[in-house]
Amino acid sequence: MEKTMKLLDKLNIAFDYVHLKYLFKASDQLKSKTITIEDFTGIYRTLAYRPEIRELFSTYAKDRKLLSMAELAEFLKKDQFETCAAETASEIIAKYEPIEEVKRRKEMTFEGFIRYMNSEDCWVFNTEHRVIYQDMSHPLCDYFISSSHNTYLISDQLIGPSHLWGYASALMKGCRCLEIDCWDGPHNDPIVYHGHTLTSKITFKTVIQVIDKYAFVVLIEIKIIIQNSILLCALLCLTLFHLFTQALKFKVLVKNKKIGTLEETIMRRGLDRHGQVGELDEVEPSDDDELDDSKSENPKTALLQRRTAVKKASPPRKKRKIKKIKIAMELSDLVIYTKSVKFMSFEESRNGQKVYENNSIGEVKARKLASDFIIHTTRFITRIYPKGTRTNSSNYNPQEFWNVGCQMVALNFQTPGLQMDLQNGKFLDNGGSGYLLKPEFLREIDTTFNPHSMYSIYVSFLLMQIISGHQLPPSNRSKTNKADPLVLIEIHGVPEDQTKQQTCVIKGNALSPNWNETFTFTIQVPELALIRFVVEDQLSLGANDFLAQYTIPVLSMSKGNTLFKSPFLRSHKISTIPPTLTVNI
Repeated sequence: MEKTMKLLDKLNIAFDYVHLKYLFKASDQLKSKTITIEDFTGIYRTLAYRPEIRELFSTYAKDRKLLSMAELAEFLKKDQFETCAAETASEIIAKYEPIEEVKRRKEMTFEGFIRYMNSEDCWVFNTEHRVIYQDMSHPLCDYFISSSHNTYLISDQLIGPSHLWGYASALMKGCRCLEIDCWDGPHNDPIVYHGHTLTSKITFKTVIQVIDKYAFVVLIEIKIIIQNSILLCALLCLTLFHLFTQALKFKVLVKNKKIGTLEETIMRRGLDRHGQVGELDEVEPSDDDELDDSKSENPKTALLQRRTAVKKASPPRKKRKIKKIKIAMELSDLVIYTKSVKFMSFEESRNGQKVYENNSIGEVKARKLASDFIIHTTRFITRIYPKGTRTNSSNYNPQEFWNVGCQMVALNFQTPGLQMDLQNGKFLDNGGSGYLLKPEFLREIDTTFNPHSMYSIYVSFLLMQIISGHQLPPSNRSKTNKADPLVLIEIHGVPEDQTKQQTCVIKGNALSPNWNETFTFTIQVPELALIRFVVEDQLSLGANDFLAQYTIPVLSMSKGNTLFKSPFLRSHKISTIPPTLTVNI
């Protein structure tokens, strides 16, 4: 078995261990743990041979054995929509044809063709979008920013562990807004954990060290809660009079409450503020706000308080109480362009909010305000965070807040599922930088865009054919490599675009299922739309088992015969190679 694996590696044949083991056992009839050359040839052909690709090859190869450069160029022009087909054909032959003699004749064997079709050059994700290609000179509020919630947690919000891996993992996924909840620790050493809960604690120093190691272009949100001592943060602070994203490259912004204005901070430059403390007046939250708040909750009473608040009748609005908050002046002056202020109303923000001030709003309150968000988010950065009742670190659907232009839609990165699939897929775009330029209709101050009222006469049509799959992961509930796979195709975007369709079920074939089904989607707002492919194993008429998924922006899809290799598996049985799905768009 081990020698078989080494030989397949040497031949550059991608294989999944589970499938190879199944095929090896089927060939080893005498249980001798060895196979003949004929057996190996059979395994090789089973793993490498793709009848659907052979059919495509034969369509253009006149002798059905070799593709000339002209025939390959014809395929690239007609099926792959290549504009410089002749030049590209020459490059493909030089790159993928394994037989030197054939390569010199500017021809391609089926072996070379299948290597090309399984390569990155045929991925469904547009090659041009794998690098930073968007204009990065806009103001920061013009971008969607990959954001996490309670980044230090890797499990639930009440008793789960805090771990440095939360920061490393989020940064490696392109996250650009991290959250650090700081509290007083022993020996004046600040600690990080979910306050007033039983989550474990990590030191602030180690958190900063991990961020320093893994971050390149980072926007850090720091929420400091001062108790009996003063926390001093030695983080970089600079003043730029024109807040453009490109100018902030490799810079750190501290998002926190702040004493006074930016102008007053600039006037204090050069003065010794060591040990100085300032006071800030803050409006105490109402009952409605408490339902949204994910901080300052005692784990023993949190759920009871929420239930009580929900049951209360709505009394006449009382005058809100004001509380005093102490902040170290050195910390306050580190806050330049991301000053946290409490959101009161859109009218108050229009009349008095500064461009460097931003709001954090719980998902419940944000959902009530969603229809009026768009104008607000053209001027101010708005962060949305999960409601406090999500004690198991579940997530809300981020799409509804991207639809209205919210820049920082913070999710619990440690919790897999549909919501994180959308997050990961959306931010694959623009080189995975964590910054996406919002569509123009979400940046214009006088925009009339409304995601809930779409009457556009300009619609896009997406036509695709789901052709086949290859080496799909077997079901968690299967003892063999067999499965009954089907593919769900989902569109996520404005409400009018939300839809899904699915293929038929292929019985007992996880190795090479073939669907050959065509689907058409009408999309009103492709700039906000994501497409999600989900492969499931049908266990019964009413139950499916998740196998794999892949999500990307609709406008990041390549045309032609393409495939995706899903890096986002949530199966307990992880393949040694990503499963592939072949589509034609």
